[in-house]
Amino acid sequence: MRALSRVSAADHPGGRGLRRRVRGRAVAVLAAAGLLPVLATAISPVPASAEPGTAVISQVYGGGGNTGAPYTNDFVELFNRGTATVSLDGWSLQYASATGTGSFGSQKQNLSGSLAPGQYHLVQLSAGTTPSGALPAPDTVGTLTLSGTAGKVALVRSATGLACNGGSIPCTPEQTAQIADLVGYGNANYFEGTAAAPTLSNATAALRAGGGCADTDDNAADFASGAPAPRNTATAPAPCGAPSPSATPSATPSESPSVTPSPSVSPSVSPSASPSATPSASPSSTPTGDPCGVSPDRQIAEVQGSGTASPLTGQTVRVEGVVTGDFQRTDQLSGFYFQDPTPDADPATSDGLFAFARESFKDVKVGDRVLVTGRVAEFNGLTELSPVTAVDVCGTGSVKPADTALPRAAGTTFEPLENMLVTFPEPLTLTDHYNLGRYGEVTVAAGGRLFQPTDRNGVDPALDARRSLLIDDGSTVQNPATIPYVGTRGVPRLGDTAYGVTGVLTYGFDVHRLQPTTEIRFARTNPRLGTPQAVGGTVRVASLNTLNWFTTLGSRGANTVVEQQRQLAKIVATLQGLDADVVGLMEVENNGQTAVQALVDALNAKVGAGTYKALTHPYPGGDAIHVTAIYKPARVTPVGAARSSTDPVFRRPPLIQEFRRVYGGPSFTLVVNHFKSKGCDTDAPAPDQEHGQGCYNDERVRQARAVLGLIDSMHLTSPLVIGDLNAYGEEDPIHTLEQGGLVSLTKRFVPEALRYSYLFDGLSGELDHALAGGELASRVTGATIWHVNSDESRILDYNTEFNPPGLYQPDAFRSSDHDPLLIGLDLPGGKG
Repeated sequence: MRALSRVSAADHPGGRGLRRRVRGRAVAVLAAAGLLPVLATAISPVPASAEPGTAVISQVYGGGGNTGAPYTNDFVELFNRGTATVSLDGWSLQYASATGTGSFGSQKQNLSGSLAPGQYHLVQLSAGTTPSGALPAPDTVGTLTLSGTAGKVALVRSATGLACNGGSIPCTPEQTAQIADLVGYGNANYFEGTAAAPTLSNATAALRAGGGCADTDDNAADFASGAPAPRNTATAPAPCGAPSPSATPSATPSESPSVTPSPSVSPSVSPSASPSATPSASPSSTPTGDPCGVSPDRQIAEVQGSGTASPLTGQTVRVEGVVTGDFQRTDQLSGFYFQDPTPDADPATSDGLFAFARESFKDVKVGDRVLVTGRVAEFNGLTELSPVTAVDVCGTGSVKPADTALPRAAGTTFEPLENMLVTFPEPLTLTDHYNLGRYGEVTVAAGGRLFQPTDRNGVDPALDARRSLLIDDGSTVQNPATIPYVGTRGVPRLGDTAYGVTGVLTYGFDVHRLQPTTEIRFARTNPRLGTPQAVGGTVRVASLNTLNWFTTLGSRGANTVVEQQRQLAKIVATLQGLDADVVGLMEVENNGQTAVQALVDALNAKVGAGTYKALTHPYPGGDAIHVTAIYKPARVTPVGAARSSTDPVFRRPPLIQEFRRVYGGPSFTLVVNHFKSKGCDTDAPAPDQEHGQGCYNDERVRQARAVLGLIDSMHLTSPLVIGDLNAYGEEDPIHTLEQGGLVSLTKRFVPEALRYSYLFDGLSGELDHALAGGELASRVTGATIWHVNSDESRILDYNTEFNPPGLYQPDAFRSSDHDPLLIGLDLPGGKG
C-alpha cells in the first residue's frame, strides 16, 4: 500500500499551500487569492491528515441517550500509543458536523491532566433524552453533542477553537498543525486517509483497532464500528505491543496497521514491534560468539524483489549490507538504510533496505557492515525490516553511490533504486520550496524550473515529473527552529542550483524522495533584484496582489498587531520599489476606505506626505476583499469619476478609472480586476478535467467577456486591463481577452523564462496579467514582472507562527505570494 498523503486541502493553497501551504493565513487567504486545489492528484478537500502523535482518539460514540442506546451520554475516549507520558493541559476536543458549515471551534471541550503510556482517558459528553446505562467514571465531563451517525472529532493541541471545519472552511497549515488526531466518521467530508470511519448508530461506536494502538492515518483502516466499550484512567494500561485490557471488534495489536510517522516521512512499525518489544542488539539466534560467523539467509535483492512490493512480506530474514544512512534518532526516521555491496545482476531489483531499528541499535553507524535480522514489511509502499530483532556489526565496508540521471526514462520509476545510495551529478534547479519550513522538503529538477502546462506551449507534464526529485531532510520534526538548506547566502530561491546531490532514495507519502547523506548547498543562480527592471515611458503603472491586506485582525490577513505591522512594512517596501504613478491593488479588505487609506498613510510616511492618494471604489461588491487603486496626484490626474459594474458575474467588481498626465495629453483607462479563484467552493461546478483549468473556468471566461463588454459599452479607446485573473497564460479567459483585441504585455515584453508570477504545486506560471487595447497598445514602452514573491520561501513572510524570527526583514521579498507587474506608457504632451 502506498503512503498516505500528509497534505490537507489547506496545505497547498494557491492564491497556501493545501498546498499549496496549500499563501498568509492559508485557505481563507488563498481562496481569496485564487488558487485552492487545482490538481486533484495533488490537492483535495479530503482526505485529510492530522499531525500524527502518540495521543489519539481511540473511541467515538454519539448515540448516547437515544432510542436503543446502551449509554445515556455521548463520549470520546483518548489513548496514549507512545512510550512517554503526554500532558493534556491546554489541549481540547473539538467537534464539527459531518458536512455542515460550522467550525470546530463552535463546539469545544478543554482538557487537562496527563496520559501515561497505554492509558485511556474518558471524556463524557452530552446526554440524550432517553436515559439508559451510565458510563464508567469519566476523567473529563463536557457538553459537546455528537451526531450518532456522522461527524468530525479533532483532538487539538490548543484550547483555542479552530476556525475551520475541513470542508466548507478548509483548515490552514497552521490550524492543521494543531490537530493531534482527527476522526471523521459516516459521511464526514474531513478525515484521515482514503475514507472516513464507518457510519455509526445509537448502538455502535467507532473503535480504533488494537485497543487504540493502530494508527495508519487512515480512519477507514484504523476504525471499525462495534458495541461501545468505554475505558478510563482506572482501566489497566495497555501499552502498545502488550495485550489489550479489553476486547475490541477490530484487529489485535499484532494485526493492526503500522504506526504512522510524523509528516516528515518516517518508515514505521506495527504495534507488536514497539520499542518495548524489540529485543536487544545481541543476536539470540547466533550459534557462535562471532556475529560474522552467521551467514545471511537472503540477499537484499531477494527481499526487494522486482515489483513494488516484496515477495517475502511477513517472513523473517537475515540479510547483510553496509550502512549508508543513519537516521535512528526518534526525531529522525527511527532507523537506518543499508545496502548490499555485491549486488545481483538484475537491474529491476534494489539492493538497499531500511531497518526500522530506532536507537535500540545505536552503535550502528555509516560504513558498518551489518547482519540484520527482521521481518519483511511493506510500510505504505516502502520495503523495510520491521521489527528488527538483531543487528550484528561485522566490520566495515563502503558503497559507492550509483550515478543517477534525470529525467528518468519514460515508463520507469525509482523503484529499482529504492533504499539505495545514489548521486545526481548534473545541476538540479530548485523548483518548489513550499514545505521547506514545515517539513524540510524541497523539489529540484534537471533542465530548469517547472511550469504550469496551461501557462505556455510546449510543457510536457509527464517529462517534468520524470525530471523532478523531492529532497527531504531525514527528520520528523515539523517547523524546526533551524531550517535545512539555509546557509550563509540565506534562504534558497526558486531557480537556485544544487550540484552533486547525494543521498538514499526512499519512498513515503506517495512519492519517492531523497534523504541526503551529504550537505546540499544551493548556488545563488537566481539572484534577487532590488528594483524591477526598467520599463521606460512617461507614466508607470503597476499591479499588485497584496495577499489580504486587512486592518481587521484575525480575519484573513494578520492575526496580531505585530504581524500587521510586519505585513504593512513589506507591502510598503514593495510599493516603494515599484515607484509607480498608478497602482492597481487586489485583496484589500472591503471595509470602505479604511484598509486602503491605512496603506496610503504608511506609504506616504516613507515617501513623503501627499505622494499617493487612494481612489474610492463606487461599487466594491459584497466579498470580503475588493480591488482598488492608488496614484500620485503630482504625476497623473483622474478624468471623471471612478466607475464599476453591477453585473453579478463579477464577485469582485472591477474598478475603472481614466487617467491622464497632469500636464495634459492623451489618457488611458485603468481596469483593475480580480477574477474568480480556481478553488472549488461548495457551489463549484465540476473541475475542468479535460483542460486542467480548475474550478470556475467558465465563470472566469464570462468575466473576461464582461470586461470586453465594459470596454465596448463605455467606449474605452485606451484600456489597460490589469490584475490577478486567476488564469494562466494559455487558458480560456486569457484567450478570450486576446481574441477581443487586447494585447498581453508580458507575453510581448517579458522573456518566456521570466514570465511567471505565482508558484503552485511546484509549478510556476502567470496568474497576474496586463493587457492593453486600442491605441494604448502602441504606447506601451515596456513591461516586467518583479520576482520578489513567487521565488521566495513563505518562511520569509510576515507571519510569526513557525517562521524563524531571525529571517524576517521589512523589505519587499515575500510581501505577498504573487509577483507585482510594472508597465511603462509613453503619454506625451505638456511639460515634465
